[in-house]
Amino acid sequence: MLIPATTSELNFTSELHIPAANKPRIVIIGGGFAGLELSKKLRSVDAQIVMIDRYNFHTFQPLLYQVATAGLEADAIAGPLRKVLKNKKNKSDFYFRVATVTEIQHDKNTVETNLGTLRYDYLVIANGSKTNFYGNKSIEEKAFALKQVPQALAIRNHLLRNFEKAQLAETIEEQQSLMNVVIVGGGPTGVEVAGALGELKLHVLPKDYPELDFRKMQIHLVEAGEKLLGGMTENASKKAEEYLKDFTVQIWKEVSVKEFDGNHVELSNGMNLPSTTLVWAAGVTGNLIKGLPEEAILKGNRIIVDEYSRVKGLKNIFALGDIAAMVSEDHPKGFPMLAPVAMQQGKTLGDNLKRMLNKKEMKPFKYFDKGSMATVGRNRAVVDLPNKMSFQGFFAWFVWLFVHLMFIIGFKNRLLILTSWIWNYFTYDRSNRLIIPTQITSKERKEKLYV
Repeated sequence: MLIPATTSELNFTSELHIPAANKPRIVIIGGGFAGLELSKKLRSVDAQIVMIDRYNFHTFQPLLYQVATAGLEADAIAGPLRKVLKNKKNKSDFYFRVATVTEIQHDKNTVETNLGTLRYDYLVIANGSKTNFYGNKSIEEKAFALKQVPQALAIRNHLLRNFEKAQLAETIEEQQSLMNVVIVGGGPTGVEVAGALGELKLHVLPKDYPELDFRKMQIHLVEAGEKLLGGMTENASKKAEEYLKDFTVQIWKEVSVKEFDGNHVELSNGMNLPSTTLVWAAGVTGNLIKGLPEEAILKGNRIIVDEYSRVKGLKNIFALGDIAAMVSEDHPKGFPMLAPVAMQQGKTLGDNLKRMLNKKEMKPFKYFDKGSMATVGRNRAVVDLPNKMSFQGFFAWFVWLFVHLMFIIGFKNRLLILTSWIWNYFTYDRSNRLIIPTQITSKERKEKLYV
């Protein structure tokens, strides 16, 4: 016999099984750099904190390229959000839900998710950005993005499968297409992917596949702008280009990709590159959730916020990180979409929410630029400091290693990464060259081919 649910039980379900509380509820969408730093700051606040994310882990995105190129395992750059955010000293009530937010209803102070409706007193949008394919649907369907762990694993699996297939190719053209890689975007991600693949080509893959002639493998880096690492100094750009050429990477500047059919990449200069692998690192756009006023949305799907991170025209909704455009005279397009910006905004908003709840005046956000850096392989990196000082080479590479290691979540992950880096440095070996299926087909499940 079915017993009808009471009104309170129905409300409990509609609120994602989060109990009502006699304290303000702060809902955070996204467990990235901004959401994580904000949550840490709110531990001492007498409020109910609810975080929503599509995954149950935080990803250290700057090292995704190393997962994609078999340098690190995925779990080394990811940390469970529940473990990170649960703290015995928490004064706040913390709840986490794996869910996807589909709409914000700012007039009702609610968000719609795939699990139900959730009410908020304060809402923080920190769901970051997604890959921008600039409306090219054919490229979007066939190219590989590199923004999430599953995407990095997909690239690794695809690359390794291609080399397995290349050994069995019946024609030189087919083998060439399987071995070649085209990377679009000359920013830090594109440069680092190209450098890592160059190291694999020269030092690792020839040992795994002695039947293949890796002198024929071509790595192409395509950049629509005039230089690589457009946000860095001219010295850094030239040095990065020099490093990539050491790895036999072919660089195409002021060139864009027109089409990709899965076997050939057509460039705007008329070149047709045989390749089944196109890695798209050419730009990002805000991961916008519908429901916000149109006047609060800037070009590039970013949300306009004031100096306190409040969404334009709304008093209790805030936005942080890549999705937020804090427009000013100095930054007419908002701050750059970088992890340091997101982290600093998260910390500042955490302090400001404390002040707001205590009826105190908030303080405006001020960004402290610590510089920019990119690595192009062992002993090769470029670093720009805010005082216009720039340096390259081994010391820059060591600084890059140290900074990235310190920002990794958890001592265990730091130890895993440090151990992998030391092993790779002395042996030129990458032990994560595993083809691990991300999905099991119905045939495999039926015949138990995956056992």
